[in-house]
Amino acid sequence: MDMRTSQTLDGNAVVYCEGFFNTTYGKTAHGLVRFTQRYHVLSVVDSRYAGRDAGEVLDGKPNNIPIAASIEEAVTAAKAAGNPATHFVMGIAPDGGILTPLSRQNVLAAIRLGLNIDSGLHHYLGEDPEMIETAARYNVRLRDIRKQPPREKLHFFSGKIEQVKALKIAMLGTDSAVGKRTTAWLLVHGLIDAGYKAEMVGTGQTAWMQGAKYSIILDTTVNDFLAGEIEHAVWSAWDENHPDVIVIEGQGSMMNPAYPGGYEILAAGRPDLVILQHAPARKDYDGFPGYPIHPLARQIQGVEFICGKPVAAITLNHEGMLPEQIAPLCDAIRQVCGLPALDPLYSGGKELVKALQPYLDKWIING
Repeated sequence: MDMRTSQTLDGNAVVYCEGFFNTTYGKTAHGLVRFTQRYHVLSVVDSRYAGRDAGEVLDGKPNNIPIAASIEEAVTAAKAAGNPATHFVMGIAPDGGILTPLSRQNVLAAIRLGLNIDSGLHHYLGEDPEMIETAARYNVRLRDIRKQPPREKLHFFSGKIEQVKALKIAMLGTDSAVGKRTTAWLLVHGLIDAGYKAEMVGTGQTAWMQGAKYSIILDTTVNDFLAGEIEHAVWSAWDENHPDVIVIEGQGSMMNPAYPGGYEILAAGRPDLVILQHAPARKDYDGFPGYPIHPLARQIQGVEFICGKPVAAITLNHEGMLPEQIAPLCDAIRQVCGLPALDPLYSGGKELVKALQPYLDKWIING
């Protein structure tokens, strides 16, 4: 899948994902390989896949983004091609957002090569004395995407969400790192291709790195302001653009023991319908063996009970599945749950839009 655009906001990026590409801890790199309006992605760094195409490794479809064995190799290749790198982007998302010793060495190496650093870790490079000193010496910028804005710039819930007249769709999941953001982008692009005006509200660092104009970082926002920040992002997308549809990216899952996201999105974002992403081959919650994923039917029931709005479709993450297993599983979900079911990476955003057409017709055409 090639969802990239020629628009570049910030510069030419080398994406760091050493040891984690094509795993759940590489989801930021995956998002940037598939689509970003913020950078022109030159390459991915992961020595395990050196010499291969990132799109081929990730989705089985080459997209001309090579995987390099090291930062030095990536920077040298970009310079030789006449397209020098300007940014080093942390593409890893480990538990706790920590900066490992290996990652520290590689960030410092990138700084010494003159690259600006964008990081979505919980470890703030801009508060790390060694990083600050080295960045100053080489005249590069450190940007911590997950760092919360000053308190005076945060918003408290006000009820202005009721002014939003767009169809609001929450893209939730049955687990963390299950593909919610990727499906959200596919839906936004599918809606635009179908002639609708659509906006994405990002709720994590990767969506921001992909260029989502209306974004918050849900997992680092002080709880008192979390509902207000969600509301303000959705309201701003409406107030500034008046789209037909606003798609809200979910975080974690309702029942994941470590990442119980979704409640605030349902309460403050006030979605009109929900899409639920599911990885049928997973038995336990991501990163927590022994914590079985709650059955899909129960998760649907929980979402609908909490928000009083329908789950309109089930989207599949096919990790751990063979291609020939996908269609029968979608059929089984349709029969058991009575809902449209599809794999968006295979079928694309167009098919997801078709599945939502009754809601689009009711909301947009009939008001």
